[in-house]
Amino acid sequence: MAKRRFGDRKDAALIRDMDAMHVCMAHLYRDRTDNEAYISETIDLAPMQSWIAAHKDEEFKYTYFHIIVATILKLLVQRPHLNRFISDRKFYQRNENIVSFVVKRQFTEEAAEGMAVIKGTEDDTVFTVHEKMKQQILPCKQGENSSTEDTMDFITKLPQFLQRWILSLIRRMAVKGRLPKFAVEGDSNHSSVFVTNLGSIGLKCGYHHLSNYGTCSIFVVIGEKKQTPTFHEDGTFTLRDTLDVGLTIDERIADGYYYAKTVKLLKYMLEYPETLEAPFKDKTELEARA
Repeated sequence: MAKRRFGDRKDAALIRDMDAMHVCMAHLYRDRTDNEAYISETIDLAPMQSWIAAHKDEEFKYTYFHIIVATILKLLVQRPHLNRFISDRKFYQRNENIVSFVVKRQFTEEAAEGMAVIKGTEDDTVFTVHEKMKQQILPCKQGENSSTEDTMDFITKLPQFLQRWILSLIRRMAVKGRLPKFAVEGDSNHSSVFVTNLGSIGLKCGYHHLSNYGTCSIFVVIGEKKQTPTFHEDGTFTLRDTLDVGLTIDERIADGYYYAKTVKLLKYMLEYPETLEAPFKDKTELEARA
């Protein structure tokens, strides 16, 4: 990690060489929610199904979700502009690759939710990410809280006027990057990418907004598995299992060409999951051809 310089935050380095157009955009379009762009892709599930069938873990079975999280972490390594955010009208490059998601402790309406935060490195693989997810999800399902959840529990027990004052202070500190580590360590709003698996509760893929609070610039929505016809030249068709994946992005952190190449790489890795078995710093065949 590079030495921290004046203007850097604890969680990110100030980007000092942004082009003029993007610098102006941060001032003219200040809020993350004013700069949302939505992209969707349909993924053929057959390769992932074959890969999962060949890799067993009886305690914590491999799923599409695990492969998608690993793919996102590899994208953050290979496409670092995805790991940028804008705060206080300044561009920053995050120090860590972080994917967060909600864990439903039980599939009932009354069950509480927990938060999982997975940090990836350039040396990770789909196997090490799977292990990291196991180490977080299993304890979470057993009722263990993150430090952020404990902080929220404490705040909600205070009188309402204190809640408003503390949360207002937290918002102001977050803009400047001055929140203590325990307050953001398990907070999805301070991750690189937030992922929600709507398919696990029987919902279709759809748009989800970003948040002005925090630093998260990308929201990924996974829909339920469905059958989609693939048409052939002779007029016949084949039904294939597919998955819709939607991305809501802050369009200020990269240009359209960068996002287009990134989405192609996302689709490629999900349809060739064996590329995730190598360290994330290793380029895929698609990247090597680009």
